[in-house]
Amino acid sequence: MSQSLTVSLRPWQKEAFDQLALSAARDFFVVATPGAGKTTLALTAIVHQLAQNPTDPVVVVSPTQHLKAQWARAAGRFGLALDPGWRPGPIPADFHGIVTTYQQVASNAEALRSHARNAVVVLDEIHHAGDERTWGGAVLQAFQHARFRLSLSGTPFRSDRCEIPFLQYQDFEAQPDFEYGYGEALGDGGVVRPVVFPRVGGAMEWLDATGTLQNATFADRVDRTTASQRLRTALAANGDWLRTVLRAADEQLSQTRQRFPSAAGLVIAMDQNHARDVAAVLERIRGRRVRVATSDDPRASSHIASFASSDDPWLVAVRMVSEGVDIPRLRVGVYATTTTTELFFRQAVGRFVRWMPGDADEPAVLFLPDDARLARWANTLTEVRRHDVAPRRDDDAGPTDEDLGATLDAVRPEPQLSLFEAISATADDAAESVEVFARSEVAPLPVQHVLDLPAVAPRVGGDAIERQDDVAVPHFEQRQALRAANAERARTIVHLTGRSHAQVNIELNRRSGISAIDTATLDALARRKKAADTWIDELTSVKTPRIGFQADR
Repeated sequence: MSQSLTVSLRPWQKEAFDQLALSAARDFFVVATPGAGKTTLALTAIVHQLAQNPTDPVVVVSPTQHLKAQWARAAGRFGLALDPGWRPGPIPADFHGIVTTYQQVASNAEALRSHARNAVVVLDEIHHAGDERTWGGAVLQAFQHARFRLSLSGTPFRSDRCEIPFLQYQDFEAQPDFEYGYGEALGDGGVVRPVVFPRVGGAMEWLDATGTLQNATFADRVDRTTASQRLRTALAANGDWLRTVLRAADEQLSQTRQRFPSAAGLVIAMDQNHARDVAAVLERIRGRRVRVATSDDPRASSHIASFASSDDPWLVAVRMVSEGVDIPRLRVGVYATTTTTELFFRQAVGRFVRWMPGDADEPAVLFLPDDARLARWANTLTEVRRHDVAPRRDDDAGPTDEDLGATLDAVRPEPQLSLFEAISATADDAAESVEVFARSEVAPLPVQHVLDLPAVAPRVGGDAIERQDDVAVPHFEQRQALRAANAERARTIVHLTGRSHAQVNIELNRRSGISAIDTATLDALARRKKAADTWIDELTSVKTPRIGFQADR
């Protein structure tokens, strides 16, 4: 009897999967709100495709480096071994495939083209393929010969109006094969949590780009340039506005943690220096160290993963958690960035909508500057958005001057040498902006559809499964551990023999029967480790003469 894989799907996932399974098309495009469970749907689709063509390779393209390991861990729960550390070259035989990024695709399109022939390809947050024309062209080049392509997006629109590969357009709009919006998810219950947006006003004073003193409140009618400078002044880490908002957010988090002790908060900062300054302010308010995740820190991904599994109260980040990162315990946030595009705003809100079984149906709270652009996005959050490539008029670039409450004065271009300097920023009472009704009762579990699929067979040499606390260790993590163990033993042998690292590695490969460690399977890496241990034993054993031994004359 063949083994099977049991998957529990939410109603929308089951409906989307049924439609996907019946489709004979090579492409399928799903738009679903952040937090709804696109990853589960995608992995179910991969298993379904492999049941029909078991030897097909799998390629998942994620928007960020951090998300590669997250995808690989999720795939492991479906019996799929995906390598998030792939570099141009052969894929180890015991992996079903790889996880890469759009940036890597742009740099290695031809290498991926050979791996992706007749492959099952998942393009996560496919709107990134319109980020730059070179990215879209690379995606088309790399995956045009795939057997099946599943494109996913929570925010399928961009401001550059570049057409995205593999999507169908009608009247200049991308047409998803299945769509599931935030409003629908809220109505279904048990999928996403509601978010409330306390908007905090205030009065700001600054020197503009020419060195002229300016002042304005968030209620004043100003032009676009002044609106951006006003926002930047409010968010200055040394100003009273941000300190007031951070204090109100921390009080809100403390109240939430009385009911849910692991609840967490996130501040989305402007840039790396701003993030560190904000963290310092929070540390003075909170009285304990605050984690920071910035793109210039090579440990940022591990910081985020560690924060997600901890009970630490606050994380300050720039763009590291803007899209796809799963931290379900986030309940309170501060939008402290000058990025005001609808795309980024929706991605940021998506970090707070994650719902977990056993949760109370209580809203998350995201504090916003009382900026007209952000207010507009908050008010239209439940509206459906589609990628639009219609020719743009000059007055069609986002919120209009009227939306901003602006005068009709022309926008002054900033001089190349800017004298901008934030002087002061005071906030209205942020606590009065919060209206959250605590609902501590546990929300009912939504209906789940149980789906039985053929289990995915391990690839050659990949059936050595380790378990910790009865949970299978992801394939790529086993591989990382074995490679580290092999490297440590090679260093020991270099020390004992005086040979070079290259000589030792060549000999270990010969003794274990592998050609290269980069493409070695788990079984081969385990053999190599055993061969190294044997060699070390030979080098360190002490030979003593037997009793009665007579030396040769």
